[in-house]
Amino acid sequence: MNLILLFEDDLVASDLKDSPADSFLVELKGRRLEHVKKVVRSKVGDELTVGLEGGNIGKGKVTHLDDECLRMRVVLDQEPPPPADIALVLALPRPNVLNRTLIAATSMGVKTFYLINTMRVEKSFWLSPKLSEGKIKDQLILGLEQAKDTVMPKVFFKKGFKPFVEDELPKLIEGTQAIVAHPYVDGESPDEIAKGTKTLVVGPEGGFIDYEIEKLKSIGFKPVSVGERILRVETIVPVLLSKLTS
Repeated sequence: MNLILLFEDDLVASDLKDSPADSFLVELKGRRLEHVKKVVRSKVGDELTVGLEGGNIGKGKVTHLDDECLRMRVVLDQEPPPPADIALVLALPRPNVLNRTLIAATSMGVKTFYLINTMRVEKSFWLSPKLSEGKIKDQLILGLEQAKDTVMPKVFFKKGFKPFVEDELPKLIEGTQAIVAHPYVDGESPDEIAKGTKTLVVGPEGGFIDYEIEKLKSIGFKPVSVGERILRVETIVPVLLSKLTS
C-alpha cells in the first residue's frame, strides 16, 4: 500500500467546522488501520501518504493510534497522476484471474473496463460472488493504492457479445484507435501503434472464435500480436498496456 485511500465517510464531521480550509481530520478502522499498525508500523507524529477518492493526494499526520482507530490530520495539495488514454474491453476470465488483472490494469491508469461474454467464457464465471460491486471495488482500491491514485475506475458488465459489438461498441470506439489482441491472427506489433486514445479488446485465454474476431474487425478493430507465445490474461494485459501507453 503506497497510498492510503480515503473516503468521505472517513472524515470526522465534528472536526470540519474547526478545520483550516486546507486541512481536515480523518478516522480509519479495519484493513487500513491494521496495515498502518502491522506493516508500516507507524506511531503518533508520523506522516503517511494519503489521497481522497476522486480528489487530491497529500500527507496525513498521525494524531492518535490504538487498537480501535487511527486519526490523522490531513492536507491534500497534489493532483493524482493522469489516467491512461485507453479503455479495456476484457472477455471475463476466471474470478481469481480477474482480480489480479483489475489490480494491475488499475495501477497502470485504466479508468474504464468492459467485461464481456464470449463463446469461450465459462457461464459459471458470471455467477461468481467475486463479481459483486463490493468485491470488484476492493480490487480497484488495491490498484489505486499501489499506484498512488485516487480516481476510481468504472466497470461495466456486458453479457451479450453480439448486441454489445453491434449496438454499443461502434459508438464507444469513436475517436479512438480500436485494437484487438488475438493470438491466432497476424497483426501489428503494439510497439508500432501510434500514440493517442485507444480501445483495447482482450479475449479469453483460448482466444476468440472466428466469428467473434471477424465481428470485431468488421467494425474497425485492428489486430495486434506480441508473438507466438500464448500468455495468460493477467500477463498479456499489463504487457499490452505498457506498450500501448508508453
